Amino acid sequence: MASWYEGPLAAFDTETTGVDVETDRIVSAAVVVQDAPGTRPRVTRWLVNPGVPVPEAATAVHGLTEEHLQRNGRWPAPVMQEIAEELAEQAVAGRPLVVMNAPFDLTLLDRELRRHRASSLDHWFETSPLLVLDPRVLDKHLDRYRKGRRTLTDLCAHYGVSLDGAHDAGADALAALEVVRAVGRRFAARLERLSPAELHPLQAVWHAAQARGLQAWFARSGSDEAVDPAWPLRPDLPAAA
Repeated sequence: MASWYEGPLAAFDTETTGVDVETDRIVSAAVVVQDAPGTRPRVTRWLVNPGVPVPEAATAVHGLTEEHLQRNGRWPAPVMQEIAEELAEQAVAGRPLVVMNAPFDLTLLDRELRRHRASSLDHWFETSPLLVLDPRVLDKHLDRYRKGRRTLTDLCAHYGVSLDGAHDAGADALAALEVVRAVGRRFAARLERLSPAELHPLQAVWHAAQARGLQAWFARSGSDEAVDPAWPLRPDLPAAA
């Protein structure tokens, strides 16, 4: 029987107006589904008119201008509903969902659902739980002493995964999915006996430990920057609703 990392996987990614999950908005998103390694992925994309200014710094990252989004993007409310429905469909099908740096993308989606649909992301997974695989958390736990950055670009280079069109939601989602497969193969002895259902809570523990370590490093460096230990979704704040 094939291991989970050789089986069906889905992946989710967003492009945004910035990096604050409480105030920034989704401008594009994609869900990628692949039934087995090497098979043709199925990609669903969304382009969103966020209804707020798109900073030039954000456009410089993903190439989506405010004018382009106003002309071609859809209003957020129906898009957020469709994304949540698509992710719920993956959960019902039992496909693990790959999300690079899950607390960012999933929390931002949660805030958008609260903002535009008066709903939370958790509401969509009350009967079929979402099983998340975060390549950043997995890599940092399994190869914790490796030096260097661990962005998606860095992980792709380290694991020999092709990343064509970085900062396109579909390209990034597919690359993250392939990185998870590569992590699974490289650390098969430690992962193949763990199911995605077992890995999900373990990643929450690993991420919390990683956050504590980073927080301690910030403290030693004299920085007051806070690191949220929650994974894969940050707690809601009153302002987010």
